[in-house]
Amino acid sequence: MTTSDQARPPRRRRGPLRIALVVALSVLLLGTAGLGWIYLKLNGNIDTFGADGLSKDRPAGSTKGENVLVIGSDTRTDGNSALGGGDKGDIGRSDTAFLLHVYADHRHAVAVSIPRDTLVTLPPCKLPDGKWTRPRPNTMFNEAYSVGQTAKGNPACTQNTVEKLTGLRVDHTVVIDFKGFAALTRVVGGVKVCLPQDVYEKDLNPNRATRGGLLFKKGEQKLSGQRALDYVRIRHGIGDGSDIGRIKRQQAFVASLVKKVRSDGLTPTGLLPLADAATKSLTVDPGLGSAKRLISFAMSLKNIDLHDTKFATIPWRYQGERVAIVQPDADQLWAALKADRTLDGTDAGGKKGEQAGQTATAPSTAAEVSGDGIDVAVYNGTTTRGLASRAATALTEHGFTVTRTANAVDRNRADTVIEYGAGLRSRAQTVARLFPGAELNSVPGAGVDVVLGRTYAAKGSTPASPASTPTALPTSVARDARSADDDVCSNLSYG
Repeated sequence: MTTSDQARPPRRRRGPLRIALVVALSVLLLGTAGLGWIYLKLNGNIDTFGADGLSKDRPAGSTKGENVLVIGSDTRTDGNSALGGGDKGDIGRSDTAFLLHVYADHRHAVAVSIPRDTLVTLPPCKLPDGKWTRPRPNTMFNEAYSVGQTAKGNPACTQNTVEKLTGLRVDHTVVIDFKGFAALTRVVGGVKVCLPQDVYEKDLNPNRATRGGLLFKKGEQKLSGQRALDYVRIRHGIGDGSDIGRIKRQQAFVASLVKKVRSDGLTPTGLLPLADAATKSLTVDPGLGSAKRLISFAMSLKNIDLHDTKFATIPWRYQGERVAIVQPDADQLWAALKADRTLDGTDAGGKKGEQAGQTATAPSTAAEVSGDGIDVAVYNGTTTRGLASRAATALTEHGFTVTRTANAVDRNRADTVIEYGAGLRSRAQTVARLFPGAELNSVPGAGVDVVLGRTYAAKGSTPASPASTPTALPTSVARDARSADDDVCSNLSYG
């Protein structure tokens, strides 16, 4: 035996456990690298719009559900004119728009459509040179998208308009153009739709001199790509030819798309081809500006039942050829969403971010609330007389010390807000247990102040009965709403 042989240590045998750990680690690293590559690829697809165009006077955030503004843009730039026709340089308008409210229980959702012809006040919007426009009253809603003058600036102006209109804070905004829409429908293998009658070329393009060829036969069919886009754009020749009828068909289409995606399985693997197609033509707010965030948001919707996925339209009426908003119905709708009430008045609340299936602490009943040692000021934010005194009486009955009752500076409050200063959040939360649906708002220098809104005035009761059945929404909203599991051929037109 040589000296070198004697110096060589005996070779260790690698045990099965060690080999298994090495293999597992290798698989994990390869899997992580693969997932990282996928995210990197998708991230390269995503465009974001400038948050600097968002209003400096936004509604307060909510501890309840989440609001996502979805905009369908009719821009003709970047190859979209090949699908929609028109001027290739047209930056477009919001051809369709809806506010998706995902309830805090993550089992309910409602998408509220805003007709493009709705007359609203456009708030100040930021221009490319950094200047802000003046408010534009009595202007069609879809014009908000073009005020910013650039694809990067337009979504912020529409978001500002929706927040001003609803009083709700929009957590995220997503814009999809013609190309993105067509790609989505192809990836899912087509979407089942229904037509109430035969549709011809002139129905899609009313400028034609003749009826043209048959585009769609009456009844059910599956569409994708250009044909799916034609379906959702048809406005004339069905019902009264209005945008209201088209909205009904668009809602039916989105409902059918949701049903198809759910039936295929809402898994990360199943979502990746869909995400690849979508992100290539999406413009999103910075908060959704990564593939990981987009997929995470999509996965958070997996437990929402089809029947509990609703589609509604803002309460409206015709005003000449335009659409006017009906009040107080619209304000009641926004108040319900802010309080996380469904279209039938059911409480679907909780804390934002709680996933379905998680156990949340049940709220205490009013009888268990003790305000001992807590000072509260009460302000009437409505024109209803005696409201502050009524709330003060109930607070006193629960041991709170009411230091002041008065009218608020703003007498047009829709919802009750509880304002609190530094270090007083826990006391404000105790007060909030007597005002179901109230919003908590941190205000520097404040004590604990209750500012009463119209939703409290409408209850006609003291906060000592928080378990009472919530008031349902205006019948017009609930009556005309559809569920994602409704028959695809139902409720497809107006007039």
